[in-house]
Amino acid sequence: MGNPVPVSHGSENVRSKCMTPLPHFKAFARRFSSGTEPRMDSNMHSVQGGSQVHRAFIALGSNVGDRVEMIEKACLELDRANIKVRRTSSLFETTPMYVLEQDTFINGVCEVETTLGPMELLDTLQSIENALGRKKLIDKGPRSIDLDILLYDQEIFSHERLDVPHKLMLERDFVLRPLCQYVPIPPSIGKRKAIHPNIPRLIPHERPPQPGKNTQTYSEYLKALPPPEPTPHSTTPISSTFPSLHATDPTRNTHVMAILNLTPDSFSDGGTHSPSDFTQLTETVRKFIASGATIIDIGGESTRPGSTPVGADEEIARVVPAITHIRTSIPEAANIAISIDTYRARVVEAACAAGADIINDISAGLLDPEMLPTAARIGKSIILMHMRGTPQTMTKLTEYPGGVIPEVATELRGRIAAAEEAGIRRWRIILDPGLGFAKNQPHDLEILRDLDRLRQVEGLECFPWLMGPSRKRFVGHITGVKTPKERVWGTAATVSASVAGGADIVRVHDVHEMWQVTKVADAIYRV
Repeated sequence: MGNPVPVSHGSENVRSKCMTPLPHFKAFARRFSSGTEPRMDSNMHSVQGGSQVHRAFIALGSNVGDRVEMIEKACLELDRANIKVRRTSSLFETTPMYVLEQDTFINGVCEVETTLGPMELLDTLQSIENALGRKKLIDKGPRSIDLDILLYDQEIFSHERLDVPHKLMLERDFVLRPLCQYVPIPPSIGKRKAIHPNIPRLIPHERPPQPGKNTQTYSEYLKALPPPEPTPHSTTPISSTFPSLHATDPTRNTHVMAILNLTPDSFSDGGTHSPSDFTQLTETVRKFIASGATIIDIGGESTRPGSTPVGADEEIARVVPAITHIRTSIPEAANIAISIDTYRARVVEAACAAGADIINDISAGLLDPEMLPTAARIGKSIILMHMRGTPQTMTKLTEYPGGVIPEVATELRGRIAAAEEAGIRRWRIILDPGLGFAKNQPHDLEILRDLDRLRQVEGLECFPWLMGPSRKRFVGHITGVKTPKERVWGTAATVSASVAGGADIVRVHDVHEMWQVTKVADAIYRV
């Protein structure tokens, strides 16, 4: 068997690169290249293009070069060809299935809307593959990009070049696993109505369109397949120099995110770090890295309860020089990810241009209508945190009559739907339940206790999760420690609980101490 490529270290920021657009896709001749008419099931009408909008699911795959980057380029080209990518699955690291002597794949599925008929859609997909440099040397062999039509509405379609549903999809774990992630958009939250109200959106529990009686759902087909070895793991890219997150890998290590607040009024460390003192900044960042931090979260505005917001210009003036300095003057930080802690799109734009890798939005796009479209355009991974209201009003919005876990899950699914509607890919999303934000002490403790249950809610599986319990008020209430900086031991317990519950990232002030906690907790729970 060939030597597998290393696990993807993410991709470059595809959308922000100066990528030369592929040639505009010219109108295809409205006839099938072979001259053979398609064969339809007797109960189905002939599928044609035109003005009617159709829903299709397309398999995505790559095992050559920067695999995530190639898939993201393909999705951009689908949009440019007027094939609207509505939703995407997670991406999964998978082993080859048919030709074993090749490198590992990244696989996923996207849901698209198109006015093209099946054959026109096929021609367009193959044109995108060719334009992206695909070279097919052997059948089912290595490929830089692979785009296959899986489903087209609920139609059964047969042609010598195309079968819909895809004739091999029900035997492929790497197809069914991402396909079964498609769950309904919460009706009270999703803005867009289903194009086909008669077609259920709950893909895992749908049945494939097949002639004759069919009793198995997609989910049942997936469960009936032999478990692949090794188990495919979801992958969330961060940057070309930072390892991807693998939220479904039980042996993964927990990342420590160091908090760097360049603010005078943060609840715990306000005034500690000055945005203009680069000597102190260098010492702080080097200490974070030496202490075990792999991500540094930089914030320029306090979001503690009751805090006073600052303007975008002031926030940019605080964070951008610091990010630029870290990226240009601290060699030790070359492989460290930088996260920008903001809810403003303008700040995100400036921070990412300066070198930030991750967007950390406490409002999940609710406080700035431009945030999600901006994040989609920039193409960085984004942390969507659960919160209600604003930092000034959130303490009054702590009612969860349906239970904190179910309601947080429902509201996060709504923010995921909003992010996907804006064009953010599912594999670019990290979730945060928002400890201390629109929650009281019992809520925070229940989330820590039941994080694993929250992670397994349908529609929330396979996402990486961030937990931010550091020095929080509930820790002080329980321990009686009034000074936030002295809540180290209480924070240690919450960090250990976060790891036990499945957190991928813990956001902390006391980096060295919490790194030790995660190392021991990983040794206990990540096996």
